[in-house]
Formats: sequence, C-alpha cells, structure tokens
Amino acid sequence: MPADLTIYFGDNLPILRTLPSATVDLIYIDPPFNTGKVQRRMQLSTVRDLNGDRVGFQGLRYRSIRLGTREYTDIFDDYLSFLEPRLVEARRILKSNGSFFLHIDYREAHYVKILLDMIFGRDSFMNEIIWAYDYGGRSMKKWPSKHDNIFWYAKDPHNYQFNIEHCDRIPYLAPSLVGPEKAAKGKIPTDTWWYTIVSPTGKEKTGYPTQKPRGILDRIVKVHSSPGDLLLDFFAGSGSFGEAALALGRKCILVDNHEDALRVMETRFAKASVQWINWTPKQRRDVP
Repeated sequence: MPADLTIYFGDNLPILRTLPSATVDLIYIDPPFNTGKVQRRMQLSTVRDLNGDRVGFQGLRYRSIRLGTREYTDIFDDYLSFLEPRLVEARRILKSNGSFFLHIDYREAHYVKILLDMIFGRDSFMNEIIWAYDYGGRSMKKWPSKHDNIFWYAKDPHNYQFNIEHCDRIPYLAPSLVGPEKAAKGKIPTDTWWYTIVSPTGKEKTGYPTQKPRGILDRIVKVHSSPGDLLLDFFAGSGSFGEAALALGRKCILVDNHEDALRVMETRFAKASVQWINWTPKQRRDVP
C-alpha cells in the first residue's frame, strides 16, 4: 500500500521534473527569503538554578543549557532566476483545479509577485494574504516588520477548491454589536491573518529555523484541498506542511536538500507511513 507521505532528499528542481503533470491538488512553498543572512536557530534547555540567567513562573530562576544550533544559508545572487524554473514546474504539476501558495517576506515579495504573474497569469492571482504577528524585537529606526506575505494563485481562476465552510473562525472584535449567536460562532477570516509565531517554548517547536505555525498551514489545507488529495511542499524544512496534510487526511510529498531538515522530519514522522527517497532514516549519523 503506498505511503501517505513521500519525502525526497535532494535538489528540488530535478525532483520536480520527475513528477507527472496535473497530479497534485495543492502546493505550498516557503522558500528562503533571500535575507542575505545565515538563518540560525539555537536550541536551549532550562533547569532550575538559584543563580540562573532566566526568571520563570512565580519568580523562580532557571539556567539555560545550549543543546545545539540548526542553520542554513539564505543568500542568492539572482533569487528570481533560482525560483523561476521551480515555479514553472509547480504549475505543470498542479491539477487543473489546483492552487499554489508561496510564502515570502517584504524583501522579495514585489519581485516574486511579478514573476508569478508571468508564470501563472495575472488572472490566476486570487489573494495576497498577510500573516501578521507580534513577537520579537522592535526597531527604533523604522516601523517594525511584523508580517509575511502569502500569494495564492489558482491554476484555473474559474475552477478551484475554496471550502470556506471548513475554515476555522475567529472572534469578533466587538461581539456585543453582532449578538450572542454570531459572537459564539465567530467570523470568517479576511486576507489578513493574525496568528502567533511558533512559540520558542511550545510543544510545536522543532528547533528548525523559520518554522511556520500549524494554524496557518491547517487553514490553507482545510480550505484549498479535500480529504484524500495529494499535496506538495518542495521547500519542506521541518515538514510542518506535511504534518498538517497528514493530520487532516491528505497525502503529501515533501522535498528538501538540508540534512538538518531531514533529521527533524525523521523525528516528526517517526510514527507515520513514510516513503523515504535518497535518505535512509537512522543511518546518516556521520554529520554531527
């Protein structure tokens, strides 16, 4: 019986070229943002210590223990040339009623939008979703950047999945103005999604840099696909999109070429039915 999850280790472009046309219902990618930096996430553990460096619940002190660091380089000389052939393949792989989501930040969003218009067609552009969050430092030299951009394109703008009835609802800001019945039900989100980042101390955290919260991905999966559909993320990272797909009864293909990513996914999908391609779980331990 075929596995519900297939994970490829390798450069995503040649792998995409092997996938058959018009076979995937939903694609979501969160490619490197071309920040010009090395993305790094330090993993810490804390223990009770009267002389510790952190103060926790009820004023108790804790000491931080560094467990390790995960990182990848986010620097491209020609970012659009890197993305373009991969986006062309993505459109080919999508079914006629499929949707494509690209998650990016403000540095490259405007240029990527033009590239997507060229590949998918301007008529296929459906929404720019703003994921707004409020966490981390605040610049004193400009307005603090606290949002990402998510572009949604439908391969056919007249035929696509939009199961809004399955969307999670959010609280009304002024519930007393809409009455108790509507207030209890909540309202449908707009194209601005307020949602916290992955908590540094929460159960969802994997320690992988740039991990995105399940709540954002669950919403995309629920509304833009159906149970049994095949999904794809070819910049898989920690595998959050694949986890959302499996949890909601979909199948998924994940691709990444970073060993740290595959190690995280080994742990994350240890109990799932996974087909590993070009990677042997529990055997690649020569790289610390």
